[in-house]
Amino acid sequence: MAVIVNVEVRGQTEAGYDGMLNALADLARQADGFVLHSAYVVDGQWRVVEVWRSKAEADRFFARCVAPHLPPGVHPKRTLHEAHSLITAAPRAASVS
Repeated sequence: MAVIVNVEVRGQTEAGYDGMLNALADLARQADGFVLHSAYVVDGQWRVVEVWRSKAEADRFFARCVAPHLPPGVHPKRTLHEAHSLITAAPRAASVS
């Protein structure tokens, strides 16, 4: 079953997050099991929400791709929760203009 990954990233800056996103977005899109990624700030603290098809795929991507790019002193707190359900958008036929 899919997993929801919640990440609290204390010490991260907007520039640091944007740099990581720039380096990792294409890798995430191509990673086995990747569904979505979103980030936002609450009370000056960065938070990330991701959905992956499995815990193993989420953990593998974090270890191989995210951890090596973390700025010094940034230690994300990750929590994973098994999703009860997952609904994704239906594929849309290409329109002809």
